[in-house]
Amino acid sequence: MRQTVPSITEMKKKKQKITMLTAYDFSFAPILDAAGIDIILVGDSMANVVLGMESTTEISLDEMVMHSRAVVRGTERAMVVGDMPYCSCQVDPELALPAARRFTEEAGCQAVKIEWFENTIAVTGRIVQSGIPVMGHIGFTPQTADKLGGIVQGKDIETARRLVEQAKAFEEAGCFSIVLECVPWQIAEVITGILGIPTIGIGAGAGCDGQVLVLNDMLGLFKRFKPKFVKIFADIYGASLDGIRSYIDEVKNGTFPSEEERFSMKADEFEKFRNSL
Repeated sequence: MRQTVPSITEMKKKKQKITMLTAYDFSFAPILDAAGIDIILVGDSMANVVLGMESTTEISLDEMVMHSRAVVRGTERAMVVGDMPYCSCQVDPELALPAARRFTEEAGCQAVKIEWFENTIAVTGRIVQSGIPVMGHIGFTPQTADKLGGIVQGKDIETARRLVEQAKAFEEAGCFSIVLECVPWQIAEVITGILGIPTIGIGAGAGCDGQVLVLNDMLGLFKRFKPKFVKIFADIYGASLDGIRSYIDEVKNGTFPSEEERFSMKADEFEKFRNSL
């Protein structure tokens, strides 16, 4: 049975940690689902780790919806959350609700995620009132990174208080959970204790109700840079590199394909064919 908003919020009440990872295609989605992940975020981080873009602001709504649909096809248990890209709400807030509906109606997502920006609360309220669950996102928000003046947010009293107010505002607007990215662990713990909805940390310490990482980071697949908060749990990059090198070697020395990897025609049929030439 697929995870739902009530089942996720119930985990906070029971003090059960919530697990979340990103995924972007049908290859990895079933693996995450089989492993028992609670939430899969089709993150706009796809812009960087899959499409090679410099900024998450470059990715289109069409690209996000298409990949979200692929992830939904590959899952049965996990809640799938579509990440609202920059172009879907921050360029023009009036576009947000139609975009959110594309994630749920066209892609099949169970919720959407929205990063904090100037008109976030009004946008969030409209989406929630339409019946679409929303996950908020505060702290380091990549879509507005150029306005933040650094990666870690909330290192002084003023900015820490601002994070608390943003978290409260998201909860009051109807969010069912909030991502805290690159926030001092002490502030993340305070926010987690204040809110009645789950907090999902990324670079925010172990005191959050759950954790999220970018899949390509934690599997060692993305090599452009490694954030401080990332732990590599399996080196898929290294394993893939070894496998591809073995393939190249075997093709070049003629050992692949072998008899096991080829098809055959019956000898008498082949003889008839050869005589017909």
